[in-house]
Amino acid sequence: MYHHSGNVAQQAAGSATDLLEPQSGTSASIEAMTFQRCTWCGTAVYQRLLCPVCQGSDLRTERSTGVGMVRHSTVVHRNTPAARNVSLIEMAEGFVVRGRVMGPPIGIHGGDRVRLSTAKDPVRGEPVFQLIDEPYRAWT
Repeated sequence: MYHHSGNVAQQAAGSATDLLEPQSGTSASIEAMTFQRCTWCGTAVYQRLLCPVCQGSDLRTERSTGVGMVRHSTVVHRNTPAARNVSLIEMAEGFVVRGRVMGPPIGIHGGDRVRLSTAKDPVRGEPVFQLIDEPYRAWT
């Protein structure tokens, strides 16, 4: 695979360090998430160099509202002293991001609405979300 040594790819997609930026004028605990949108087909993507739909490299950086919905969540027990959840979050803008939702790992389900809490988990570097509504408890 050919890797361009210049900054062309980073200018088109934004560097990976620019994707999670603190919002100006807000508390340090709440941060903003940025994503890319393809200028050719309008597809929203997270941390990509090329559009997965049209393979275009002309991606512009946009700021996310930080609100999304859990698409899938699983409990992971390996390489950690305690169980943790790993979730796929579908953001309101249309892109999907892998992250962690705060709360008991078995209490996070598909369809739960979440909001970005901190832009990065200090250990794993993934976004951290919190539930907006009470967890869905069927048959209780």
